[in-house]
Amino acid sequence: MPISYDLGLKPTTLERDAAHEDRWTLNFGPQHPATHTTLRLVLELEGERVIGCTPDIGFLHSGFEKLGEHLDYNQYVVIVERMNYICPISNDIAWHMAVEKLFGIDITPRCKALRTILAELGRIQDHLLCVGCTGLDLGGFTAFLYGFNERETINDLIEEISGSRFHPSYTRLGGLAQDAPPGWTDKVLDFVRNGVPPALRDVETLLLRNRIFIERTKGIGVIGHDDAINWSLTGPVARGSGVKRDLRKDEPYLCYADNWDGQGATAVDFKVPITYGGDVFARFLVRLEEVRQACRIIEQVVAMLPEGPINVGLDENLTLPNKQEVYYSIEGLIHHFEQVMTNRGWTPPIGEAYFANETANGELGYYVVSDGGRFPWRARTRPPSFINYQVFPKLLVGHQISDVPAVLNSLNIIAAELDR
Repeated sequence: MPISYDLGLKPTTLERDAAHEDRWTLNFGPQHPATHTTLRLVLELEGERVIGCTPDIGFLHSGFEKLGEHLDYNQYVVIVERMNYICPISNDIAWHMAVEKLFGIDITPRCKALRTILAELGRIQDHLLCVGCTGLDLGGFTAFLYGFNERETINDLIEEISGSRFHPSYTRLGGLAQDAPPGWTDKVLDFVRNGVPPALRDVETLLLRNRIFIERTKGIGVIGHDDAINWSLTGPVARGSGVKRDLRKDEPYLCYADNWDGQGATAVDFKVPITYGGDVFARFLVRLEEVRQACRIIEQVVAMLPEGPINVGLDENLTLPNKQEVYYSIEGLIHHFEQVMTNRGWTPPIGEAYFANETANGELGYYVVSDGGRFPWRARTRPPSFINYQVFPKLLVGHQISDVPAVLNSLNIIAAELDR
C-alpha cells in the first residue's frame, strides 16, 4: 500500500499502521534450546521472514574482567577458563602467554610442546561440539552424539594431566602445574588416530549428502570476504568467507614458530582450510577440516616432544614449587608459602602487554596492564565470540525464523564470552 505524506513530513497514523500490519515482534530466547537460556533475540518479522534483529545479551554477566584486578596472575586462570567453558584449556594458555609477555618470560621447550598439544585438543573439543550442534539444531540428533562422544575422551585426557575434568586451571606463570604422566602422550596419539577420524566420517556420512541439511545450510547466513574483514571477524567464521588469516601462521607462537625449542626446530606443518561460500555450510566444512589439521599437528608435536623441565624461574621464585617439595621438605613449604602469601619474586614491570592465540573461534587475546603490584591493574579480553556475534543481525535479515538456529550455531556463540 503506498504511503502518502502529510506536508512531506510523516505518514498519518492510520497509513503507518496499514503499512506495518503484517509486521510483528517475536522474542527468540532466552528460554530456547538454540540460545541455551543465555541469549535473547528480539526479531521483527513479516510473516515468517526476519526483517530485523536486536540481540539482547547480559543474562550471564559475571564481572569476569573486573575480577582480574583482585586476583594474582596465577589465581585469575580459574576465571578466564570460564569465559569459554567449551574448551577451557585454550583460555588458560592464552592468558598466561599474555602475562609471560608482560614479564618477559620465555617458557621451556617442553612446556611449549605440551601447551601446543593441549591447545589443539581444545580446538578439537570446541569444533566437535559445534559441528554436532549444527546437526542437532536442525533436527539431526545422531550427529550430535558422534561429536559429543569424542569430547568425553578429551575430558579424560585433560583430567589425567591436570587433575580436573572440566576446568583444568593447568597453566601457571612460566610453565604448567605438573608434567604429563607416563603414557599420556600414547593415549593422545591413539585418540587422534583412532578416535577422531571415525567420528568425523560418521558426521560427514550423516550430513554432507543429506538433502535437508544441505538446503538448510547452503546460501544461509552469507557474508562476503570484504565484509568479513570490515566486521573484524576471525577464526572459522572469517575463513569460511575466504579470509586467509590464522595467527598460528601470521604471528606464530609455541610450536607453530620456527626454532621454538631454541635449537633450530622447525614449525609444525599444517594447512589452514579456506572456503569462499561464506554461508553456514562453508563454516561447517572449515571446522571439520580444522579438526583433521589439529590431529596432524598433535601427531607431529608428540613425535618431537622434548625432555626437560616444564617450568622456568625456580631460582627467581617465578613459579610455584613441585607439590612433592611442598609436602615433603621444609624448604618447599616455605617457598610455596612466601610465593602465595607475599608474592616474593613477582616484580612485573610497570607497563602493558597484549597477546592473542588462534583458538577454535578465532583471535582470543588478553590485554594486561601492570602497576608493578601483585595484581593486574587492568585485565581485559578480546573474546572472538563477542566480536563475531556483532554480524549476526546482518546475516539473519531476509531469512526465515527456522534459519535462526542454523545461523546462530555457525558463529559458535559462547555466552560467557558475550557477557564476561
